[in-house]
Amino acid sequence: MRDEQLPLPRRHTALRCAVGRYCPLGFNATWVYLAATACPAPDLRRDPAALLRALESLEESRAVRLNDVANFAARRHTEKSAGRRTPRASDAAGLRGPHWPSETAPSRLGLIAAVANRHSAFQRLPYPDETLSPDAQVRALADLHTRLDTCASSYLRALGRLDGPVSDELTDTIHGIHSLTRPGYTPLNTFLLPWLRFAALLAYAANAPPGD
Repeated sequence: MRDEQLPLPRRHTALRCAVGRYCPLGFNATWVYLAATACPAPDLRRDPAALLRALESLEESRAVRLNDVANFAARRHTEKSAGRRTPRASDAAGLRGPHWPSETAPSRLGLIAAVANRHSAFQRLPYPDETLSPDAQVRALADLHTRLDTCASSYLRALGRLDGPVSDELTDTIHGIHSLTRPGYTPLNTFLLPWLRFAALLAYAANAPPGD
């Protein structure tokens, strides 16, 4: 990606490959986050300076992530030696789910762009066929889908913020979707798991500390 002798399309592809290897928000959300924070003009495919800014942002985040993982491993080694074999759920919370590791607060602009992109994708997702669920569950699915869509719309209208009632609504919605998933493979999970991935990104973005 740093080889300025290569044509821009090839360097652009190399950056996408790098995002494929490290995408803390998910591939598409990470790509949109980088594009928004690199301020491409007009886009990453035509702006070599923006490509470099995006790569540097990705590398900085990955360095923080590797440091977090190393600290977690060292802490767990000490805890195991002291007899605590099972980590607390909160211990690894920062290593799971969408999260932008950074020495500073993540970019609010980048998170808004990522949520907007994934919200559009969520709205295009296929909806569970009514044959997969009993009538009561079909109604619950429709309600949860609408509530998640409404929470995302509220976040975007407020430019990256959720007030208390909407934040509580998002938490309840996530719990409701979780309650309908089942361990292992089920046909319904193929619809619900993408909903949960989007909901997790939205929850992280809404609760992230304010950044530039």
